[in-house]
Amino acid sequence: MQPSYGHGARSIDRLAYASGMGGWNPAFKTVLSLGTLIICLAADRPAVSAAVIASLAALQKFKGRLPLRDYLGLLRVPLVFLLLGGLAVACDLSPVPAGDWSLSLHWFYVCASADSVRFALALVLKALGAVSAMYLLALTTPACELVGVLQRAHLPMLLCELMYLIYRFAFVLLDTHDRMRGAAAARLGWRDFRTSCRSFGGTAGNLLVMSLRRSRAYYDAMAARGYDGGIRFLEEDKPFCRASALWTAVFWAALIALRLAAR
Repeated sequence: MQPSYGHGARSIDRLAYASGMGGWNPAFKTVLSLGTLIICLAADRPAVSAAVIASLAALQKFKGRLPLRDYLGLLRVPLVFLLLGGLAVACDLSPVPAGDWSLSLHWFYVCASADSVRFALALVLKALGAVSAMYLLALTTPACELVGVLQRAHLPMLLCELMYLIYRFAFVLLDTHDRMRGAAAARLGWRDFRTSCRSFGGTAGNLLVMSLRRSRAYYDAMAARGYDGGIRFLEEDKPFCRASALWTAVFWAALIALRLAAR
């Protein structure tokens, strides 16, 4: 039985290292994700968006060996956000009943029409397809490999290093916060609302101090190991697979054909 990784930021990092697509060329995965994202947004058709969502979920399941439960759990947070945004797009406020449906809230009416609901659903599907394309990259490519791809794409070295350091330091802050929260819980720091507010304020203040202290300690550790202003990664050689490129071309062609058929 495959382990469950949870649905937090740490789980995304672990899944990237444990993915069955970890042996794929990182530049190819970047092109695949960005190309699919562009097609999904440019097509602007619910059928294409649904095909992208289903295809990438199947790819994560069978090639990435990611349990479907964990994948859907990771999609849950953006899906809730998109549904709430779609609800705001589909509904309108009016002083009088309007549209195909209206709900009276005493001082005003919440109205919706069939066209606005269809537009909102199409918008949610398109955004979820874009999220699925980005998850394809995030759940299969470790951060160091992605930084290597960006460097080979001639993105400024300083920007690449800042991206990686900020990404890694976020996990340091999460670990520090977990220890502080556990220490506060051991002292009954969350037993009531007033105590919880005091514990929250103390934890936030200590987290700022600890983050500054840890950042100085990590910089000293990097300098002791010969840091000269450039971060270099030892990357595994992952050759480009022509068969995967062929299947990608077929996939993109199918999406374009679906877009033309959905006019």
